[in-house]
Amino acid sequence: MKRVAIVIALNLIAGWAALAADLPPPPPPPRAPATYVPVAVPPYNWTGFYLGPNIGWGFGGVSGVSDTIGSTFASTTQNSFLGGGQIGVNWEFWGGVVIGAEADFDWLPNTSNTLTATAPGGATATASVNNRWLTLADARLGYAFDRVLVYGKGGGAFIGTSNSGVTITGVPFGLTGTSSSNSGWNAGAGIEWAFWGTWSARVEYDYVRMNTTSYTVSAAAPAPFANDVISTNNRTYNLVTLGLNYKFGGW
Repeated sequence: MKRVAIVIALNLIAGWAALAADLPPPPPPPRAPATYVPVAVPPYNWTGFYLGPNIGWGFGGVSGVSDTIGSTFASTTQNSFLGGGQIGVNWEFWGGVVIGAEADFDWLPNTSNTLTATAPGGATATASVNNRWLTLADARLGYAFDRVLVYGKGGGAFIGTSNSGVTITGVPFGLTGTSSSNSGWNAGAGIEWAFWGTWSARVEYDYVRMNTTSYTVSAAAPAPFANDVISTNNRTYNLVTLGLNYKFGGW
């Protein structure tokens, strides 16, 4: 009997071992959920060359006018649409400081400074200095808050004139200037936003002050204005422009 019991036990153990071998392995322990690691986006860099168009509005006037015959002058403020473009270069360093240089060119359609002169004897004349274009050549300094740049600028200004003249008793006469372009200086400030890729948009204000310029009335004009020399000592313009720039990358 003992032998029979031993044989039965050995058979049972062998059967259990075979059954255990056929069972699938136990499942692995659950894995911890993956942790999301955000990818750091590098800050925008303003370094590089750029160019783009601009449009805006300008208004200005002239004061401090005198002439050789002692006339008194009254002037009007002129307003004008303007449009053109700009080209420049920026360099960003020290984690946000931006320096650069820029040149702007804008057309000034049908813009003129008009002066009414009253001579000591009561004779009157109306002089018009027609402005046709404006160029600014500036240095820029600003600070970048990632994609937003706040800046100031300043430099030289040049205005081109044409078709200037004087009208006396309804008759036009020539008005000869020292040159066809007048120079001066400007200062301004603006804010620019890099809204998509290397495209940016800006709004800017500029104050332009022209140097003293003299104009000589034609010798064919009636007295007392014939050969009169008119000098403008305070000719200013205020410009508000919207601009769009494309940056060509850094170096």
